[in-house]
Amino acid sequence: MAAFQHFGHNEHLPLLRRSALIFCLLIGIVACVVADHGSSLSVGYYRHSCPSAEAVVQRTVAKAVARNPGMAAGLIRMHFHDCFVRGCDGSVLLDSTTGNKAEKDSLANNPSLRGFEIIDEAKAVLESECPQLVSCADVLAFAARDAVHMTGGFYYSVPAGRRDGRVSKESEVLDNLPLPTSNVDELEEKFAAKGLSLEDMVTLSGAHTLGVSHCSSFSDRLYGFNNSTGAADPSMDPKYVRYLRTKCPDPESSTQDATVALDPVTPNRLDNKYYVNLKYQRGLLTSDQALTERADTARMVDQNVNQGSVWAHKFSAAMVRMGSIEVLTGSRGEIRKSCRVVN
Repeated sequence: MAAFQHFGHNEHLPLLRRSALIFCLLIGIVACVVADHGSSLSVGYYRHSCPSAEAVVQRTVAKAVARNPGMAAGLIRMHFHDCFVRGCDGSVLLDSTTGNKAEKDSLANNPSLRGFEIIDEAKAVLESECPQLVSCADVLAFAARDAVHMTGGFYYSVPAGRRDGRVSKESEVLDNLPLPTSNVDELEEKFAAKGLSLEDMVTLSGAHTLGVSHCSSFSDRLYGFNNSTGAADPSMDPKYVRYLRTKCPDPESSTQDATVALDPVTPNRLDNKYYVNLKYQRGLLTSDQALTERADTARMVDQNVNQGSVWAHKFSAAMVRMGSIEVLTGSRGEIRKSCRVVN
């Protein structure tokens, strides 16, 4: 199986350089579209009010990822989970209170979401340098971008100007987030509800080349598939099933809920290996392998296998579009002093 190497040092680098101008124009167009739809987000938003904003976040993320490479996946995933519930308003960062169970304590987020302390650290520095100027929602968007850059070797500009929401409800999470058991139709519906296209969905799914998943999210594919005792999902490579069973005991006989790399080949690198794995029936989650089961999404998977650098450009643009979902701007929301509590 041919591996797609790191974008920083492989045979695709000349292509990336040749297409850099096109990419910049693409991101510029996306940024303009964001502004044209009234969100008031703009690249360089803190250029005058807090010039150090993006650099502070970048340094904080770099330090955290150097200590634990898995934190990059956590930050990208946290941005996604924030944007799909109440828009990109930092609501996923709020702690639960006596009278309210927050998003971060949903079964979909706890204990799997990681990296809250990274956002806290960056925000604390920014509050000392630029009090109540940089929103938690923007810190999270910058952090996700920096995680992409550090693991994938490609960079995109983040339009900023988001303000922070004041509401976070655990009860809203499962209604908005795609589930690991979703089929393509269900995934398409969830993404369309947020204004994202089918291609955005397939493109952003490539983030599953990073990080880990708990066995409980896919153990039904290893044991008792379709209620058949001991049966595995026939859409999985049998060798992959045997490997996963060594990591994930049968839940009928064990309470252990270990974690497994979503991509066993390049688990800490953001590349197109995710799509290569799908071609070999090694998608970990039902929602991953499902992308090969419908003709239109299967064609997109093939394109991403064959054109890794193009996928990187599409991923960057899709992250910008996702980061503009239902944002709060102007006088809406607030700029939190602490990302964990409302002012």
